[in-house]
Amino acid sequence: MTNASGAELSMGHLALHYGQAEDGPAAARLLLELGLEQTQVLPLPNGNFYRFVVNSGHFARGDGIVYLSALPEPQVKLIEAIHAALKVGTALEDDAVKAYRAMMATDFEASFHFGFLLESLDELERVVLRLRDLNDNDPAFKGRLNIGLNRARRGDAAIDARLDASPVYGSCSRYAYGSNGVQAFVETDLVRAGQLGESMVFELDYVFPGAASHILSVVEL
Repeated sequence: MTNASGAELSMGHLALHYGQAEDGPAAARLLLELGLEQTQVLPLPNGNFYRFVVNSGHFARGDGIVYLSALPEPQVKLIEAIHAALKVGTALEDDAVKAYRAMMATDFEASFHFGFLLESLDELERVVLRLRDLNDNDPAFKGRLNIGLNRARRGDAAIDARLDASPVYGSCSRYAYGSNGVQAFVETDLVRAGQLGESMVFELDYVFPGAASHILSVVEL
């Protein structure tokens, strides 16, 4: 894609981190469950380094890449210092932290997150059902995946009927900031990011075909 200055740009890579060395394999498994393809595992003293691509066509390219590695020690120390200063997780937790948590509880998109676009609603539903099962039953994931949903705003009879019958969205009462698409959010402490370095939010999107505007092209208030 050519930008306003005439330069050719594409999305290159994103670097993610897990907290402890023992979380590396589970964090990598999660990225696989979300649909990324693993191309490299490099053992390091503080935990494995992983390379993923969005699909096999990007294996030898310089874009569509996701790196996953352990948090560097200086960053761990910084997060610990922030938590200590703000008394995170204690009865004396700073009001700014409480307000941040309240915001995130009502809107997964309000802070840093990483979005994936899926080409099939059936596949998105399969992934969500699979992640729910892992969260309930797999020892590596049990209790570590918080899943949220936004369905498309109502107004298109065919879309409304499809989502009403969905095994994932049929009972969903939250709506996206737009029409003609759905979102699923996965918050996990297996990957660390954000202002408090506690968790990461992954977003799975699907856009219904044929719409002139949708959740990723137009924001509706």
